[in-house]
Amino acid sequence: MSSVEIHQMRDCPTSAQMGAIETSAMKDGVTTGAEMMRRAGRALARAALEASGAGPGDRALVLCGPGNNGGDGYVAASALREAGLDVQVSALGDPRNLRGDAALFVEEWGEAIAPLDPEALGQGPRPALMIDAVFGTGLSRPVPDVLPKAFAAIRSAPGAGPLTIVAADIPSGIQSDTGALLAPGGAEEVLAADLTIAFHAAKPGHFLEQGPALCGTLEIASIGLSQDDRTPPLTEPHEGDITRLVAPGAAEAAKWLAGWARPEPGGHKFSRGHVLVLGGGPGKGGAARMAARAALRTGAGLVTLGVPADAITENAARLDAIMLSVVETADDLGGMLEDDRLSALVLGPGLGIGERTRAMVRVSLDARRATILDADALTSFADHPEELFDRLHEDAILTPHEGEFARLFPDLGLKSRDMSKIDAARRAADRAGCVILLKGAATIVASPGGAASLHPGLYERDTRWLATAGAGDTLCGILAGLAAHAPDGRLHGAAECATSIHAEAARSFGPGLIAEDIPDRIPDLYRAHGL
Repeated sequence: MSSVEIHQMRDCPTSAQMGAIETSAMKDGVTTGAEMMRRAGRALARAALEASGAGPGDRALVLCGPGNNGGDGYVAASALREAGLDVQVSALGDPRNLRGDAALFVEEWGEAIAPLDPEALGQGPRPALMIDAVFGTGLSRPVPDVLPKAFAAIRSAPGAGPLTIVAADIPSGIQSDTGALLAPGGAEEVLAADLTIAFHAAKPGHFLEQGPALCGTLEIASIGLSQDDRTPPLTEPHEGDITRLVAPGAAEAAKWLAGWARPEPGGHKFSRGHVLVLGGGPGKGGAARMAARAALRTGAGLVTLGVPADAITENAARLDAIMLSVVETADDLGGMLEDDRLSALVLGPGLGIGERTRAMVRVSLDARRATILDADALTSFADHPEELFDRLHEDAILTPHEGEFARLFPDLGLKSRDMSKIDAARRAADRAGCVILLKGAATIVASPGGAASLHPGLYERDTRWLATAGAGDTLCGILAGLAAHAPDGRLHGAAECATSIHAEAARSFGPGLIAEDIPDRIPDLYRAHGL
């Protein structure tokens, strides 16, 4: 069991969806509730032993809750006891009130179960490992006051040795659908895990809000459910209601990237698509140049940078393979768009905020090409977003960061306990009538009708070096390079693929990354995947 298994799991279900998956599996005779609980608890115990290095005679503490997550904990306690550890179990609520499968494993444990008493938990030597099996993915209300007090007592217990904390499915106090904290005092009242074992699949809360900071390392454990065909592989369009996790392993990425980026035999530059990037005036061209270069490196056959006349000389001094054209006004742009071979447009990076940009956007959208709107193109409509929404269509993609998203969709709060970032992006896509690529460490791609994908730039796919000026501009270019030759109706897939290329190119460079480095890493990335 390893965090690399995240690559193999295509679903990222909510709590309700996970419950439906389990119910369906039991109804179809694939497994039973008791077998799933036994697998989950034993996986917890194995992971805890491996992570902590604990062995016979070492102390272990298992905190169990009043539901099925607690049942997982009782199984883990029994498995740790079998491994020779001195195991103490503390329960929130009376374990005699448990019913169903959890009650079965309380009986199997068969030893004393102490109440979750903060004072008692602060006594005696610190254990070598602790399993948090109090609340799992179904938690939707604030945790009881006793829980943060118990966590504080465990933290302060005497002892010189390290304490390894392993969470069952998700640390208690994190809402698994949104990543929001359900502890009144904030993150200090949640017991941050060193390792979180997610059962069957990662959940949205592992990647959103406070989840990544409190989960430690994330690993996936099988509980006997088959990975069925509810969500198609990345090589097929995503139309399911369960969020698709875009975290391809090497073999899958090779096939996926080949479908998007490898030129067709016998093709020519126009068959690979012609991208037009609109740029700003003198001294404002860096963002558009980076987007243009990224589009060309990604695979567009031609890229043209359209700028005002007084910016031509500056850009000509910096560009070779990228063509230049004078675009002063929306009428100039309209004239260029009479050429049907222009297949994708990028508006926003360094373009400027105001009526000129709004006019350019209107003309671009009326031309019905693949149109990527970012940065200034979005901010220019912040005071009247409905004007933008009325013109958007299925061949458009909005690529806001969270601040730009909040300006366009002020009622879709990204910090709401009741609405996840995924839900907000879905609602925005329905309202705008086009694909939304909502950037962040966890990037969301959403399409009208509910299809949503999550690209996790977290855990072993950490992309923290992308937090640098111009990184979003290169993402626009990568997206345009793919969208320029994307089949009709496949812009959601282009956005998924572009996000992955962007992240992997950045990860291959690592510390010290600046945005200009990203396009030049793409050829090595393609080569590594056999393109």
